[in-house]
Amino acid sequence: VQNQIEPVLLNFLAPLGQKGEEITTTIIGFVDNIRVGVLGAVGLGFLLYTVVSLIQKVERTFNYTWRVSQHRPLAERFSDYLSVLMIGPVLVFSALGATASIMSTTLVMEMAHVPFLGWIIESAGKLVPYFFVISAFTFVYIYVPNTRVRLGSALVGAIVAGVLWQSIGWGFASFVVNSTKYAAIYSGFAILILFMIWLYLAWLILLIGASIAYYQQHPEQLHLRQAHTRCVGNRKRESIGLLSLCHLAKQHFDGTAPLSLKELATRVEASPDAVADSLDLLQRRHLVVTVKSKPEAFLPGRAPECITVKTVLDTLRGTEDQNLPITGTKDLRQAVAGVLSAVDQATSKTLNELTLRDLILNSTEVTGSALSLLDTDKQSNPDSRPASQAIKEETHR
Repeated sequence: VQNQIEPVLLNFLAPLGQKGEEITTTIIGFVDNIRVGVLGAVGLGFLLYTVVSLIQKVERTFNYTWRVSQHRPLAERFSDYLSVLMIGPVLVFSALGATASIMSTTLVMEMAHVPFLGWIIESAGKLVPYFFVISAFTFVYIYVPNTRVRLGSALVGAIVAGVLWQSIGWGFASFVVNSTKYAAIYSGFAILILFMIWLYLAWLILLIGASIAYYQQHPEQLHLRQAHTRCVGNRKRESIGLLSLCHLAKQHFDGTAPLSLKELATRVEASPDAVADSLDLLQRRHLVVTVKSKPEAFLPGRAPECITVKTVLDTLRGTEDQNLPITGTKDLRQAVAGVLSAVDQATSKTLNELTLRDLILNSTEVTGSALSLLDTDKQSNPDSRPASQAIKEETHR
């Protein structure tokens, strides 16, 4: 494997020109000086931890791109990552070796002298790097995110990333050739600086391809502005969160499969980002739990009859932060605290232990008529029964 690493490094660092050859020689020198016996079990453990930690950060970045909040469990993380580290390089090196062997055979070399066939072989040789880069990107885009990525979407992102990789590589190689003044200024550090710039560009290309793969699989996200999906008002957040939890509870009552984020966003008629934000708040209070599946699905964290609407609204409003100090004079603080306390008391009195079960067992028309009757009674009789009681009585009737 050590002998096969060198051509891979030379290919990856080709945009650095002669500097890339120097870096490759230095890295291979480090590999030659490694003594596994001195490294020991502890050193090997730290090495594996470092590699797994690096891939975990890549996974988290991809999960953010794909709007996935659930990460792989620890045991699954080690098994999946180590399998990629052990099997992936063997496949890549084997493919490179097979390609080099085929291109160096006597038959292929003789065919290269034929005008038309020679042009085809030469063109195929130029396309081989694209093929391997695109294949590698496709594998990464499918396997690393903790969600189901379609092959077509991953391939589209990989094609864009692969073309950018080769094109920007040529441009960066020209930049390195004409950067003699940087070498004069930074001396030996110029190699490190150029290497870090190329590493940054390579990482940026990888993320661009991941974003393109996501939007190809979810084209509806192209019509949504990130600012609007992330900055949702309190009333909208309450509506999305409560409606989402009602749909999850209804699935529970119906005995049907749990809903994924995309399915839930379709039923709520809101953006997946806004639904994900509300679900994240509900998960913190264990009102919603995730199902380990691809894509991940959601279920109520408790029985619907044990979840009150007041608890859901308090969670979505973030009332756990009410203990934070309110700035201002003492009189103003007391006045604001009194208003907030009055709002909480009025909400508790109006809802009066109304549960999700009371909501999802009603049709929209029944609930709406009960609330309309309640509003009418409120105007004529301020001491009328709470809203929850009115809804329950209307439902039973």
